[in-house]
Amino acid sequence: MTTTLPDPTTQRPDATTVVRGACPHDCPDTCAMLVTVTDGRATAVAGDPDHPYTNGGLCVKVNNYLDRVYDPERVLYPLRRTGPKGSGQFERISWPEAIDEVATRLRGVVDEFGPEAVMPVSYLGTQGILNGLNVGDPFFAKLGATVAERTYCDSGSCTAYAMTIGDTAGVDPESMVHSRFILIWACNIMSTNLHLWPIIAEARKRGAKVVVVDPVRTRTAAAADQHIAIRPGTDGALALAMAHVIIAEGLTDDDYVAQYTVGFPEFAERVQQYTPEWAAEETGVDAEVIRTLAREYASTQPSVIRIGVAVERHAGGGQAVRALSCLPGLVGAWRRPGGGILQLPLWAFPVNWGAFMHPEMLTPGTRVMNQYRLGAALAGELPAGPPLKALFVYNSNPVVVCPDQDRLVAGLQREDLFTVVSEQFLTDTTDYADIVLPATTQLEQDDIMFSWGHLYVTYNHRSIDPLGEAVPNTELFRRLAAAMGFDDPVFRRTDAEMIAEAFDWTHPHMQGITLELLQEKGWMRLSVPPSEEYAPHAQGNFPTASGKVEFVASAAAGGNFVVPLFRQGSNDFQPGQPIDPLPHYIPPRESHEADPELAARYPLNLLTPKSHAYLNSSFASHEFHRQVQKPATLIVHPQDAAARGITDGATVQVFNDRGRFTLVAKLDKTLLPGVVVTAMGEWRKHSKAGATLAAVNPTAFADLGNAPTFSDTLVEVEIA
Repeated sequence: MTTTLPDPTTQRPDATTVVRGACPHDCPDTCAMLVTVTDGRATAVAGDPDHPYTNGGLCVKVNNYLDRVYDPERVLYPLRRTGPKGSGQFERISWPEAIDEVATRLRGVVDEFGPEAVMPVSYLGTQGILNGLNVGDPFFAKLGATVAERTYCDSGSCTAYAMTIGDTAGVDPESMVHSRFILIWACNIMSTNLHLWPIIAEARKRGAKVVVVDPVRTRTAAAADQHIAIRPGTDGALALAMAHVIIAEGLTDDDYVAQYTVGFPEFAERVQQYTPEWAAEETGVDAEVIRTLAREYASTQPSVIRIGVAVERHAGGGQAVRALSCLPGLVGAWRRPGGGILQLPLWAFPVNWGAFMHPEMLTPGTRVMNQYRLGAALAGELPAGPPLKALFVYNSNPVVVCPDQDRLVAGLQREDLFTVVSEQFLTDTTDYADIVLPATTQLEQDDIMFSWGHLYVTYNHRSIDPLGEAVPNTELFRRLAAAMGFDDPVFRRTDAEMIAEAFDWTHPHMQGITLELLQEKGWMRLSVPPSEEYAPHAQGNFPTASGKVEFVASAAAGGNFVVPLFRQGSNDFQPGQPIDPLPHYIPPRESHEADPELAARYPLNLLTPKSHAYLNSSFASHEFHRQVQKPATLIVHPQDAAARGITDGATVQVFNDRGRFTLVAKLDKTLLPGVVVTAMGEWRKHSKAGATLAAVNPTAFADLGNAPTFSDTLVEVEIA
C-alpha cells in the first residue's frame, strides 16, 4: 500500500486553511475536529458539523483546545533537573544532550542491575494508534524492561464481557435512537460520553424510557426519567435479581434463549437464590423497584444497557459485568437495532495491534508489574528480580492517577532512581523527574484513531508545526532506539509507514475504506450496516467459542487473565486456577459486611468519579478548566455531616490507613447516607495539604482482569 500523504487541507475563501483532525483524549466520543490555520498558527478548533456523531460540537474539555496548545506553560524543550526531586527546578538542555543522558543512564542500570530494573509507566494521555497505548512497547520489549500491566480501566469489564458474548461491538450507539428502554448503568454520559446524549434525547422524544442506575445523582441521573440509587459495589446483586425476576415471571424470550444461548438451565438455577428481597438488603433498592425495573426492561423492546467503566471498580466488578451481559440474551434484546448492551464498540475495529505491540520481541518470563502497585514496587515490594532503578513515564501522570500516592511520591524522591518523563506540561510527576522531554499536542502530530464509543475511523492530520522542540511519541522512541543501538526495522518506521500498518485494510469492516480516502475525508464509518439496520446478533453469531451468549462461560476454564492490549504487548497471561463459569455475586471487599472492624473505623464509602471539566488528570493545570470544575469538594449527606459536626463549606480531611487528603465539604441530601464523593483529576500541587484522593485508594484487584477497586474504598471524614 502506498504511504504517500495527499494534501489534507481545504481552502476557505479568505485563504485560511482548514485541517481535518481528531480529538486524542481518553474518551469514547473521539470527535472529528476542524482546525483553522492562518500563517502557520492555529486560530480555531471546532467539531466537524458533518460527522454524524460529533455533530459540530466539542465538549468543555477541548472547546478551548488552542489554549492548551499555546499555553505559555507548555514544556517545549528538553529539561534537566537542577533542584531537589519534587522541587520542579530544571534547566534547558539540547535534544542530543537529553537523549545521550537517557541512553547512558539506561545502559548503566541494565549493566549493573539487569534490564528488569527499568520499567515504563504509561497509559492513555493520548489514545491515537501511533502515539497512544502501545507506542513504546517494542522499545521496552527489546530492552528487556519489566512489563508494565496497564489495567486502569475496562480490563475487568472487557474480560467479563468477552467471556459472555465475545469481542463484539454489540450495539451501534447511533442505533440507540431506536431503543425503547434505555438502562444507563454506572455511566455519567453528560460528562464522559457527551455526544451520546442527543441520541438518547431523540429516543426519549420517540417514547423511550431512560433509567439510570448509579449511587450518585449525576447530571445524567438528574436528567433521566428515573434514577435508581444503589449502594456502591452491589451492581451484581441488582443485575442478578433482575435475571431472577425475568426468569421466574416467564419474561424470557424462549425462542432466542433456545437458539442463541448456552447454559440457560444452569443460569436459571443459579439466580434462584438472588431474589429481589435479598437484593434489596444488599443494594438498598426496594424489592418492588427491582421487580418493576426487570419487568420494564424485559417487556419494552428493544431495550439497551449502556454500562460505564465504573461498574468494574469494586471486588466483584467482573461478575457484575458478566451478569449484565447476560440480560440481553435472556430477553432477546439483540433481535432489533437499538437492543443489546453497549460496552466498547472498539471491538469492531480491525486494528493491527501486533504491528505496534510486537509481543514477539518480549523475552519469555520477563517480570510483570501492575502500575497500580507502582508505589509498592518503588518501595521494594517486587516479585523476584532487581529493584526498580529507572522509570520512563509517557502518556501518564502517575502521581495523580495511581493509588498509594504517599509511597509513590516517596519512591519518586529516591536519589538512586533515574526518572524520565515525556510531557506537555510540568505535572505532579515531572516534578520528580531527572529528565523531562517535550511532547507534541494533537495539532502537532499525525495519527489515526479507532474509537471506543462509535463506529468511525478518524484521521488526524498535523495542522501546525511542533512548537519549540516538541516531538511526537513516535519520534521520541525512534531517537531513543537509535541511541541505544536498536536497529530492528520497527524502530526505523516513519509515521506514514506506521499509519499504513494501523489497520487490516482487507478486513470486511474496512471494505470501501482506503488510507487515501480516509486522509481526504477525515473520517469514515466502518463497513457495517447503517444504524437503523444494525442488529448483528439478531440470529446469534456471537464471537464466542459456541457462537452464542454463554451464560456458562467456556473461557472460565482458562482462569483469570488480562486482555493483551492492557499488558505492554505481553501474551504471557499466567492465568491461574479456573474460575466459576456462572455469574455470581461478590460483595464489596471494604464494607460493613465483609470487614466489620475496618468499617467501624472507616464507615464511609468513598466514590471518585470522573470530572466534568478534566480528562483524568489532563486539563487540571488550566485555569479555565479549574474554574469550570471548581475547587475540589467532598459531597456529604447532611446526616453524615451532622454526625461529624461538618457544615457546608467546612475544610475536612478524608483518611484511612493508606493516607489522607484535604478538601472542602459540600452537603447534598440527594446522596446516599454512608457515601461520600469527590471527582478525580485534581493535581497534588493544586490541592490543600499536598495530597489527593489517590492517597486513600486501594491497590487491590477486582475479581477479573486485574481491574482496579477504586470504588471499594472505606474512609472517615473529620474537620481539618
